[in-house]
Amino acid sequence: MPEGPAAGESFLLGGDPANRLNSAEWARLALAILATPLAVALFRLELPDILPSVLALIAALLVGASLLVTKAETAHDLQTGIRMMLMGLTVPLPMLMFGSAIGIWCESDQISWSIGLAVVATTSLLATVVHSGRLVTVLAAQIGIWSGMTCVTSPIGGYVALAIGLAVAGVAYVRQHRIDLAAQEKAEHDQRTQTRAQEILADYEETGQGWFWETDRRGHLTYLSRTVAENLGRRAEGLIGRPFTELFNLTAQSGEGERTLTFHLSARSSFSELAVRAASKDEERWWSISGRPTYDTFNNFAGFRGSGTDLTEKRRSQEHASRLAHFDSLTGLSNRFRMSQTLEKLLLAPQEHHRTCAVFLLDLDRFKQVNDTLGHPAGDALLKQVAQRLERVVGSLGRVGRLGGDEFQVILPGKIGREQLGHLAERIIESLSQPYSIEGSRVMIGASVGIALAPDDGVTSEALIRNADLALYAAKDGGRGRHHFYAADLHSDAEERRQLEDDLRDAVANGGLELYYQPVVQTSTEKITGFEALLRWSHPEHGWISPAKFIPIAEDTGLIAPIGEWALRTACQDLSRWPENVRVAVNVSPLQFANPALPAIVTSALASAQVAAERLELEITESVFLNDDEGTEQMFRALKGLGVRLALDDFGTGYSSLGYLRTAPFDKIKIDQSFVRGATQPGSRNGAIIASIVSLAEALGMETTAEGVETLDELDLVRTLGCSHVQGYIYERPLSAHSAVSRLSTGLMAIAQGPRSARAPRQTMLRKVVLDHGGHRYDGTIRNMSQTGALIEGLWNVPTGTIFRLTLAENNVITATCRWSSADRMGVEFAAPLCLEDGDTVASASSRSGPLEMPPMADRKVG
Repeated sequence: MPEGPAAGESFLLGGDPANRLNSAEWARLALAILATPLAVALFRLELPDILPSVLALIAALLVGASLLVTKAETAHDLQTGIRMMLMGLTVPLPMLMFGSAIGIWCESDQISWSIGLAVVATTSLLATVVHSGRLVTVLAAQIGIWSGMTCVTSPIGGYVALAIGLAVAGVAYVRQHRIDLAAQEKAEHDQRTQTRAQEILADYEETGQGWFWETDRRGHLTYLSRTVAENLGRRAEGLIGRPFTELFNLTAQSGEGERTLTFHLSARSSFSELAVRAASKDEERWWSISGRPTYDTFNNFAGFRGSGTDLTEKRRSQEHASRLAHFDSLTGLSNRFRMSQTLEKLLLAPQEHHRTCAVFLLDLDRFKQVNDTLGHPAGDALLKQVAQRLERVVGSLGRVGRLGGDEFQVILPGKIGREQLGHLAERIIESLSQPYSIEGSRVMIGASVGIALAPDDGVTSEALIRNADLALYAAKDGGRGRHHFYAADLHSDAEERRQLEDDLRDAVANGGLELYYQPVVQTSTEKITGFEALLRWSHPEHGWISPAKFIPIAEDTGLIAPIGEWALRTACQDLSRWPENVRVAVNVSPLQFANPALPAIVTSALASAQVAAERLELEITESVFLNDDEGTEQMFRALKGLGVRLALDDFGTGYSSLGYLRTAPFDKIKIDQSFVRGATQPGSRNGAIIASIVSLAEALGMETTAEGVETLDELDLVRTLGCSHVQGYIYERPLSAHSAVSRLSTGLMAIAQGPRSARAPRQTMLRKVVLDHGGHRYDGTIRNMSQTGALIEGLWNVPTGTIFRLTLAENNVITATCRWSSADRMGVEFAAPLCLEDGDTVASASSRSGPLEMPPMADRKVG
């Protein structure tokens, strides 16, 4: 934008862009001045007076000389004073002379005053027209011509007129100066505003915040910001004249934004903030562009003009936020929200046969122990490896997701047979149960899987997930490391479990738990050397609850820690009332073992009971070695430093190697009852395993205890194989604390009592039957029954070997032989084994009744 005139210049120059005081047409007025004396001569038919004629001639010459002045002003940068002087010589002076000439002619009556005034007025009007816009020149011409004419008639009047003219010129100059000053200030303000806007736009482009573009009517670029060209690896000059669409990638993965851009360009319509992909080769870059069509003065389409901004970082942030909203940040698997969306989409498919799917819910077993012992970073690393294994096993069959914590989910679309789903679940469990290497430590965990099918087990996502969750609980209750399909009766089982959990919390808080003690007998002397503390719970409504049922609940709910500490303190208190040479064994759960405060708890329990440390034996399972690290060794050293004995419980049933036996300071190895059961059966390898364990223990200077010995032949076997101690029903069932004291008061000798050999599992019942012997019919009652025999009451002193025809039900008669009898009880052996599977006629016809005393139950340990 050119600078405006300085204040007052318009008074001198008007609007002349050439900045001249005189008009180029002013010299033509010389012809009019010369024509005046000639007109006078022709009108009077005589030569006019010499003086006015000379004045008119000089005036014409001076006016004609303005051509030279105009050229000088154009060619040279003359000072204002010189220009004003030259203007005075070519405008007011000749006008003064010409006005004087007209006045002299009028005084000499060569022309009349009316004609003279008309000539002066006409010349004045011509001067005004010629110098239009140049106020000072117009005033100078007017003052000069009228002053010259006035001076002829009255010098004083001429001077007054000249003074008045000068005063008017001064006032006009002042007024014009103010106007020009305001205009100059406005022009400067506008220029500053425009400059600021240009600088802001330049900064906007240079800093990369945005860019501008313009096209012609053909869609070719006429302007483009330099930064855009640099992003594309090209020069802005090289893009001018190229199609605007050349800036974008409209072929690769064209989306809605690109198609809309093409539409707007062809339709010549405005568009705003359209996301387009840049035609850059090095990296993926996205822009947001806006534009509007432009039109010329004749309303003809002239092209497009618009702006753009970089969307790359914003789009990356949006993609990152979208990933966080749909994927698990730790494992990279789909999160709960995305898995829910996937399931909803399957179950709401338009076609019914597309709504079939299967849902796996997975829960890691013993994962909490990893967090507790190795810390949460190790737990996170373990979860990553679990996720990788899950994806490898499932593959393209379905989608794998992490719901949170150690919970995972698998969604398998389509109809898949239960057998195939079972095989897949087994492969998942097998894969996840393989050892992991975490921070140099060898870690072992497991997995349980619950399975629900749509539409069989639910047609909504809520119902399907709930039922899969119930199946998962059933799998965990069944012993973990297994899978379970949903069944309708799981709802009642879940409610029973929830109620049992509440009741267990009350029992822990109100002292509803008890410790029973099972004697441990030395095989060489058959004397009681100690007792193992076993947890028992007598429910106020349901009676005795098996530890196999409530201990897993305690482990899941975290109650096992307070229960374990209570058991330790209670066992020490009971131990204080026993003979000095009798010990007590208390199980320590992996959670307790991982607690750094365990040595202090043991010390406190011993001190409170005032018993020697060597009388306390802590039984520890192999699961503590799942995270074999420095902390495990430190705990062993701390416990051994207290003087307590350490026993390795359930040996051979865990997942660890034998390497830990080199350093772990165990005093005893307990052989699990699963190796004792069936060891006497022909073809069993359990005896060889027991012999190996005994040899290993002897080599390491450790004692051995065989658990679960119930028959005389099992006792003979473990004694022959060299077991130093025996624990089981063959000597004694678990005793209450009071009964244990009473039993010890009778002495330490133990007498083996029980069946000669193992018998098949039996069902407890109260069932009326009819026995036929030699045509005589007798009424009896079956108290328990197995596949091979039964215990029958009601017949007194039956001779061994007596054969009966036993009527169990209509059309169900079997042959039974009496093998032993005592008072009104006898044991019979069936001629052919019975089938007592669930749903069998015999089993379904039985009327079960709870025993009057605490029934035999699995000796589930505290830990």
